[in-house]
Amino acid sequence: MEKLKIGPNELLATNKKLIYARLTGYGQNGSFANMAGHDINYLGLSGLLSLFGRYNEKPIPPVNLAADFGGGGLMCALGIILALYERTKSNVGQIIDASMVEGSAYLGSWLFRSQKMGMWENPRGKNLLDTGSHFYDTYQTKDKLFMCVGAIEPQFYEIFLEKLGLSSDEVPQYTNFEENRRKITEIFKTKTQAQWCAIFDGTDACVTPVLNLKDVMLHIHNKQRQTFTIVEDNLFPNPAPRLSRTPGISLGVKGNPQVGEDTVQILTELKFQPNEINHLLSNGIAYQSQHISKL
Repeated sequence: MEKLKIGPNELLATNKKLIYARLTGYGQNGSFANMAGHDINYLGLSGLLSLFGRYNEKPIPPVNLAADFGGGGLMCALGIILALYERTKSNVGQIIDASMVEGSAYLGSWLFRSQKMGMWENPRGKNLLDTGSHFYDTYQTKDKLFMCVGAIEPQFYEIFLEKLGLSSDEVPQYTNFEENRRKITEIFKTKTQAQWCAIFDGTDACVTPVLNLKDVMLHIHNKQRQTFTIVEDNLFPNPAPRLSRTPGISLGVKGNPQVGEDTVQILTELKFQPNEINHLLSNGIAYQSQHISKL
C-alpha cells in the first residue's frame, strides 16, 4: 500500500481519526513478514498445530478454520472494534497489525496457560481432550455415521454409562482408557446414529451426533433455532451471536454485489449532489451499474 501512497502513515496524516487494519499471515515485521503462507503454516508457527491429532500420527490441521478465520479474520475484526471503542475516548485512530500467527496463538491462550495443569503432560493424542480419553472422542455407529462424546464431569459420565448399559465398575472413568474405548466402540456399532440420538437426546450425557453439512439443517434443534438458511440450493449459517434489537443478516443470502452496485449510494452519503454524481459517472471517473434508476 505504501507503493501506492495509500499506506497508513500517508492516510493518517490527512485523517487522524482513521483506523487502518492490516491483516497478514506473519505480521508487518520480522524475518517471515514478506513470505507467502497459508493457514497450515501460520498454525504451525503458532505452536497450536503440534497439539492437534491422534497418538502416533502426524499433526492434523483443522482445515483452514483456526488461522484464516479464527486467528485472522475474527481477531482482525475484534481489533477494529477495540480501536473504534478507544477512539470514542481519544478521538484518534490507529493502525492494527493483525498477524494470523499471533491471532491463532492468542485464540489458543487457554491451551498455553493450561500446560501445567496436568491436562497435557502426555504426548499428542494421549491427553483428556485430544482423543486420549474414552469419554472425549467420536464413535462410529452401525450405519457408518458418528456420535461425539464429551462426558467429562463425573455426573455426566454416569449418565453416559447408564445409557450404554454399563457401570463405572465396568468402565472406570480415569483408568484403562484404551480398554474402555474398545468396549464403547463395540457398543456404539450395535445401533444406528438415529437410534443413539433417540437414547441420548434430552439427557445430560454430553453425547450428540456428528452431522454432515447436508444434514445440519434437518436436525430438530437447528430447525427450531433457524440456525441455517438455504438460498438457491446453497446452505448458509445465519449470523451469530444473535442481537435482540438489531439481528444480523447474512451477506451470503444476498448474493455477490455487482461492480459499482453501490457507487451512487456511497457518493450520496458523502454529500455529493446529483449533478456532481452525474458528472463523475458520465466522465468515467466513477461507475455505477444501473445508475439511472438510483438517481
